[in-house]
Amino acid sequence: MPDYGEFRNDSRRGASDERLDAAAFHRNHVAIWTVLEKFLRGKTGNVLEAGSGTGQHVVFFARHSPSITWWPTDLNDHHLRSIAAWTAHENLANVRPPQRIDLSNPCQLAEMNDGHGALLAVFCANVIHIAPWRVAEGLIASASHCLRPDGRLFLYGPFKRNGRHTAPSNEAFDASLRNNNPEWGVRDVDEVATLAQQNGLTLTDITEMPANNLILAFERNQG
Repeated sequence: MPDYGEFRNDSRRGASDERLDAAAFHRNHVAIWTVLEKFLRGKTGNVLEAGSGTGQHVVFFARHSPSITWWPTDLNDHHLRSIAAWTAHENLANVRPPQRIDLSNPCQLAEMNDGHGALLAVFCANVIHIAPWRVAEGLIASASHCLRPDGRLFLYGPFKRNGRHTAPSNEAFDASLRNNNPEWGVRDVDEVATLAQQNGLTLTDITEMPANNLILAFERNQG
């Protein structure tokens, strides 16, 4: 089953608790961390999560990487409050306060990064298919500008390969997305890789994930 924005409040918590819960987090966080940890192991620096949603991923990653400072971001105010609530609940010192960013505007991420040094990584899960293509354009342009020379961009979610869906469930998911908004839809790996190449980034690795998802990893063009 493809991951989607299934965010809800846990009825067992008090009304003042603004932590949201995403079903997708419980399905995918360990598998995603297995990929990210291989790159982050032994490194220090700043990692920005673009579109942090509930904040559950960023606090899980931060708990397992105390030498990394995590920068959560989102456009939705409810999500920003949830991120802050999860960070406070976990009492994590290596998570910055969440920032409101419109990924379709590459200048916003660049402005956020100014004065803080280049980023070790940018991670984005389940965003570019649930958004207009200009969001992917802004995200990749921003990452190209803000990553340090050895940095990486990681994109997680469903993707088509060679113009074809990788599973019937992804095809159905794509149809439902486009029915909801014609500008949304599952993106093709080649389409994303071409956009990245135009912005000075090269697709270096594709990792198959559970539930017919992928992680695409990009680094700066060599030479």
